[in-house]
Amino acid sequence: MKVLSLIRALPFNAVEIIRRTPPLVFATTVLSIGGLIGFTSASKILVDGLKPSANTITVTGASTERIESDIAKWDINVQAEGSSQIKSYKNHQASIEKTINFLNRNGVRSNDSQSVALLPASTSIEVTKNYKTGEIISTKWITSQLIEIESNDVFNIDQTYRKMSELLGKGVIVKPSRPEFTYTKLAEKRVDMLSKATKDARNRAEAIVHQTGSELGSVKKVDTGVFQITVPNSTSVGRWGSYNTSTIKKDITAVMGVTFEVN
Repeated sequence: MKVLSLIRALPFNAVEIIRRTPPLVFATTVLSIGGLIGFTSASKILVDGLKPSANTITVTGASTERIESDIAKWDINVQAEGSSQIKSYKNHQASIEKTINFLNRNGVRSNDSQSVALLPASTSIEVTKNYKTGEIISTKWITSQLIEIESNDVFNIDQTYRKMSELLGKGVIVKPSRPEFTYTKLAEKRVDMLSKATKDARNRAEAIVHQTGSELGSVKKVDTGVFQITVPNSTSVGRWGSYNTSTIKKDITAVMGVTFEVN
């Protein structure tokens, strides 16, 4: 109806031109005008319906603290060889005795703060053959036994681990693993570190917003970032976080991404 009203409002000569216009061309023109009117109306509706989103700022906060491990786990594999299973076992008994005496002298023994456990021994045979003829050259029996140690005296475990080469001079085949130093109060520390990281994010956000003459509003969103335990002064960042167990002293770092409203 709006299109017909527009046509009637045209001057006489314009109406005459329209009458002479072929039907197909006229129809196309009318559709184009109608589409333009519809697009203009739709655009107006979209513009009127838009509302500016609230101003926000997202800041990453971090908190780092030096901690000391409070427990150590350590495995020692003691081995002995012999031409027969019995000889191998007898040699192994002597090696185990020397190893236990070494640990006792260094204060590593079962008590209220640490445990030293001997796991069952096992034996295996190792056969060496001539690779051309298949003839057996030698046969050797190997007896192995694992000593598991868990201690709260982390510094003593670290020092004893560094002295293990003394046993090699006594004919003991010993293969110590590197002690693993961990922190048992990590759950409590994590809550505290995340709180400090959030506070750091707010301080950074306030410093930025202050320069713009605005005010920092309430928290809109919080994203917990990586939680890392690294060697002291490490700059490495793991995608999924990290937990280093090789050192007694560690740096614990928490990262938080916080979005604030800006007024």
